[in-house]
Amino acid sequence: METIQRRRAGRPRIRPTSPEQRLARAAANRGEPTLEFTEQTPYDAYVRASTLHSLQRPLSRDPGEMSFLVVSQIMELYFGLTCFELCQARLRLRADDVWGALAPLRRAGLHLEGLTAAWSGLRWMTPADFNQFRNLLGEGSGFQSAMYRQLEFLLGLKSAPLVRPFRRQPEVYAELVETLREPSLWDEVIALLARRGHPIPAEVRERDFSVEAEPSPEVTAAWVEIYADAGPDNHLRLLGEALVVIADRFDEWRYQHLRAVRRTMGEKVGTGGSAGAAWLRRSMAREVFPELWAARTEM
Repeated sequence: METIQRRRAGRPRIRPTSPEQRLARAAANRGEPTLEFTEQTPYDAYVRASTLHSLQRPLSRDPGEMSFLVVSQIMELYFGLTCFELCQARLRLRADDVWGALAPLRRAGLHLEGLTAAWSGLRWMTPADFNQFRNLLGEGSGFQSAMYRQLEFLLGLKSAPLVRPFRRQPEVYAELVETLREPSLWDEVIALLARRGHPIPAEVRERDFSVEAEPSPEVTAAWVEIYADAGPDNHLRLLGEALVVIADRFDEWRYQHLRAVRRTMGEKVGTGGSAGAAWLRRSMAREVFPELWAARTEM
């Protein structure tokens, strides 16, 4: 996952300015915005808006397809942004910096909120609307989103067979395999708890990270103990709450996905060959950070 981040960190062609230069420019402009530039606008050089707006290429003449395509692309950007934040948090946890991990985790929670809100842009879509262009999608399906799969793996929802669709994309495949095999965010949380003195068995800490972990009673007990201390300096409790927000909002996105599928295609089979809504229901049964939820029963 860090490979993706390094590749995307290309330096934009922008000349830095100082506060003094900005004040001088504002004075020269008499408070009006600058209208003349020797090259492309600095905004476009940084955001690359012209590139973003060139990426919408609908397959049909149906105007509704544009909404479907843009919302899908927005979700892809949110997947990548959330993965970026979770990787930042994972690095901080590896370094025993719980306080430092809270900021990227909180940002990730807000990004997941924005991701879920994107579904509202497709509420207008009925089966008749979707059928205007659905056949043109062929076997294309959100199931094939590599960045969504990265997000699942980072959250601990590991499944080796799910990297198989990407074998013909060597770089994407290698990055997915890397994330599959390395400790997830949750694995790093468990390792942190062990370093902080909680009795986590070796078989929980030292295992095949490419396999989804079974819930651990010892990890649940650790969280019960952590939550018993309501003091302001209990950073582990704050960590637990930040993780609960992420799990809760990820579940909300999955639920809204199911609702959108039922609204636009009922119980039909999925475009990518799955059972559609039935597949999504089974996927939702895989819980993120299960011991945090189990601890709530024990408190």
